[in-house]
Amino acid sequence: MKIRELGVRAASTLGAFASVAALAAAPALAIPPVEPYDPPTTGSSTTTTPPFTTPNTDSCPQRTLPPAPIDTSEVPAPGESAPSPLPVPSPTIGGERLGECGVVLPQGAPALPADISATSWMVSDLDTGRVLAAKDPHGRYRPASTIKVALAIVALRTLDLDKVVVGTQADADVDGTRVGIGPGGRYTNRQLMQALIMCSGNDAAHAIAAQLGGDEATVAKMNAVAKSLRAMDTRAATPSGLDGPGMSTSAYDLSVLFREAMNIPLFAELIHTEQVDFPGYPADPKIPDDKDHPGFPIANDNQLLYNYAGAIGGKTGFTDDARQTFVAAAERDGHRLVVTLLKADVLPVRPWVQAARLLDYGFALDTDARIGKLPETGSEAVQPSVPLASPPPRADGTQAAPEQPAHQGARVATLIGIPLVVVGLLLWGRRVVRRGR
Repeated sequence: MKIRELGVRAASTLGAFASVAALAAAPALAIPPVEPYDPPTTGSSTTTTPPFTTPNTDSCPQRTLPPAPIDTSEVPAPGESAPSPLPVPSPTIGGERLGECGVVLPQGAPALPADISATSWMVSDLDTGRVLAAKDPHGRYRPASTIKVALAIVALRTLDLDKVVVGTQADADVDGTRVGIGPGGRYTNRQLMQALIMCSGNDAAHAIAAQLGGDEATVAKMNAVAKSLRAMDTRAATPSGLDGPGMSTSAYDLSVLFREAMNIPLFAELIHTEQVDFPGYPADPKIPDDKDHPGFPIANDNQLLYNYAGAIGGKTGFTDDARQTFVAAAERDGHRLVVTLLKADVLPVRPWVQAARLLDYGFALDTDARIGKLPETGSEAVQPSVPLASPPPRADGTQAAPEQPAHQGARVATLIGIPLVVVGLLLWGRRVVRRGR
């Protein structure tokens, strides 16, 4: 069983961002074509082939367990047994209506957009916790790499981000998607977090977990975070999202985890970052004629970030058993919504397009529409006056940066000041050139 290998996709480099990229000497990358996003539609689609049918969940088939696996990834190790199903909370966390298993909409809500293949999904308000619409919100499914959101919460609150970590062969040998960590390479934890969040690197997850006590200890920390947030459908089995015995989450829980992660300014920054440079690693003396491996640019693998107006960022995932999984957020007219997809497919449209259509649907609902609520736990309950973090503004200035804690001042000054200085130098240079003509 393998997670798909993700290609590197460069961000468009326009305006001041282009200047910063030039200063950093980041190599230019070809941007592959992406599927265009169409505005949402309702009702049945008109095609010459039978329409795609979203799996029916009205009978609550996943109330206690994810669907049966299609491979051996969840077979327990010799001498071990599969964990028991997680208890189903009663009453339902988030409100009575979230105990329903089919499509759950506010009273009087319009029809859903067409071509949503996700077996389970949910749209909620990032700031208020209001749940707007859902399908099988507490149904249990596999998270794939979206569980890295829980790993990020643990790591960003535990590790020294400036500490330098030396890559190992064990990092390089992990299964699935890898960012390209090599033995002997030197990486700060900040760079490992970039690789984890932007590129879903399982090698980065391994290097991070090693610092948290190893895979087993890291999984225990991730599950403790989920429990503290009342994400009771969630049980991590691996730090990276590779399938393992007992792995589980729900559309509701994934929204809860993402909302908690957005309390961490660096997480909000990284999900919104389009491209950064990543270090290389030295030649392997055990390989004849091997040469030093130079650094390279890495790009965010979330297509919604590049193609949806107001996109904040998010996290993708895929395994053979989990299928396509996705969590992302966007802002429009002062409202920030989160959408989660579980057990989706690339048909009839790709998951990020499905997410875009559900976000459009959520933004179009009445501002008081609701079917439930995310729990008041974690950072929000402890510090209710602290706003959720927002990502830094893009080069086009479409998103304002929020107030940051005092220790974030240097980062904000760098993000804002360097582009302004570079743009000023470029304008001065143009004036000098014109004078020389």
